[in-house]
Amino acid sequence: MTKQHLFNIFLLVFIIGICTSCISRKDIQYLQPSESLTINEEGLVPYNVPEYRVTKGDILSLNVVTTPKGDAAQFYSSLNASSSGANNGAMQSVGASGGQSSGGSGGQSGGNATFYFNGLKVDSKGDVNIFGIGYIKAEGRTLEDMTKEIQEKVNENFLQGKSEVRLNLDGIRYYILGDMETVNVTGEKTAYMTQLNIMQAIAMNGGLNRTVDRKNIMIHRKFPEGIKTARLDLTREDVMNSPYYWLQNGDIIYLNTNGKSINGFGKEPLQTLTTGVSLLTTVMSVYLILTRL
Repeated sequence: MTKQHLFNIFLLVFIIGICTSCISRKDIQYLQPSESLTINEEGLVPYNVPEYRVTKGDILSLNVVTTPKGDAAQFYSSLNASSSGANNGAMQSVGASGGQSSGGSGGQSGGNATFYFNGLKVDSKGDVNIFGIGYIKAEGRTLEDMTKEIQEKVNENFLQGKSEVRLNLDGIRYYILGDMETVNVTGEKTAYMTQLNIMQAIAMNGGLNRTVDRKNIMIHRKFPEGIKTARLDLTREDVMNSPYYWLQNGDIIYLNTNGKSINGFGKEPLQTLTTGVSLLTTVMSVYLILTRL
């Protein structure tokens, strides 16, 4: 093999390496057109929002709103009853409330302490114990279903229409974990919204950088039966048809690193060019050394 042939091989490998290592526009553009996108007769993408079902370990916020003369203390401990019993307004709210917490998608580490100590905890049997009412089955049920049952219990002690049961989670709490250059994105997040999709969550956290593989986003979701894993390709618009497109309480989002970023190319165009020039310089140096042998 001649020195010229050897140089040509080095040059070919260099060109192929540059071409295959660069992150293209298709790798980072969200929701690109897809023929498999499901739309209805009106041309709209139907909502595929799964209804959240309570699991063991969840903590719920229960409030009973009554008229000023309503006595709801029989349902709760003296601490929770007295904390709001002094309210002389048109309505009063008593019960195991979640306390004050920051809104939006702020990332409180380890959850809301006030909510933890005052909330209703789903025990190992899947029940919650409400003072004055007793145990209510929670695991596998929706919040709406539980609210109706608790309201029926409360109506036994109040006149019809004189009380309102409000049962909630502490927002939608989710977690983002990345293995590279996602310091400002990763962590525990809370969104005080009734519905939240993954694109909204990403926007709330400043977006994804070029190192994240948008075609391989993993989501771990807990169910009463266990944990399920799904993979989402955010570069395809048919991801909106997936039930995992809509986040639920307790979801863990794993941001995998694009393989093109791991090998040193593709993070930024300037960095790719700089790395390429360095490699070309190395190839030329090797060639000059070989030609002098």
